[in-house]
Amino acid sequence: MRTVRLAYRDRDRLPFIECVREMARRHYGVEVAVQRIDTTEGYEDALFDDGCDVIIEHLEYLYARAAEGAEVTMFCAPVSGSGVQLVVPPAVALVSELSGATIAVRTSGRPESVFMRLRALRLDPEPKTVLVADAEVGRWGQWKKVVSGECAATFMSPIYLPQAEAAGLKVLPVPDIPMVGNFGQACLSAFASEDDGPMEDYMRAVVQGWRNGPGYAEVADARGVIDDAPELLRQGGGLVDAVVSRAGAKLVQLGARPRMRRRRRAR
Repeated sequence: MRTVRLAYRDRDRLPFIECVREMARRHYGVEVAVQRIDTTEGYEDALFDDGCDVIIEHLEYLYARAAEGAEVTMFCAPVSGSGVQLVVPPAVALVSELSGATIAVRTSGRPESVFMRLRALRLDPEPKTVLVADAEVGRWGQWKKVVSGECAATFMSPIYLPQAEAAGLKVLPVPDIPMVGNFGQACLSAFASEDDGPMEDYMRAVVQGWRNGPGYAEVADARGVIDDAPELLRQGGGLVDAVVSRAGAKLVQLGARPRMRRRRRAR
């Protein structure tokens, strides 16, 4: 069976990865060999040290690598919005109540998207912002600053909302803004071009994992990925929305652009 070695760093990727792995194995004859690299340095070096074929999420560092001459292909279409939700104390009913308040902003990921969303709200006076690193509050734990009263609100990933809601916070619906998000996965361009057959089938498995992931909840649950299958569905849905857009999967290459060899598929 053909193999694609997939590396990930953050454990919240795993429910979706398990769905993709099962789709690839059952329907496309591709074995997705999954490994977790928990250190940022090791994860960022894995593609270039032949430690894996594909990585999922945390791709920002690849732009600098491409500027240095690395040839990298990013794939899975970007989302068209920021993908985070505004979390506030239960007493806050209107977004206008946040005028002049202090908003906790996560330093990782794309903090600039939060600043853009705050400007789009046109609050007067404008809210103040304080940068809060995961190292201080835990991954996506900026909501703790809201619970403590230090901040009035924060934007956070839907994947981590249950923690904030369990602490008594709620989501305050506000309009998102149109923006091009990051691509979800990446590989070396040479890997994509040498034999595009496995990558084509892997891409199909990614899209099917997004569309049909609920049918494989029991797979990841049986493997002990998480304890609760409904939680898998919630996490998987939230993550896939941040990885694969409904417009379909696309490729973008950084650095030199090698010609992709196309093979006619047998019918």
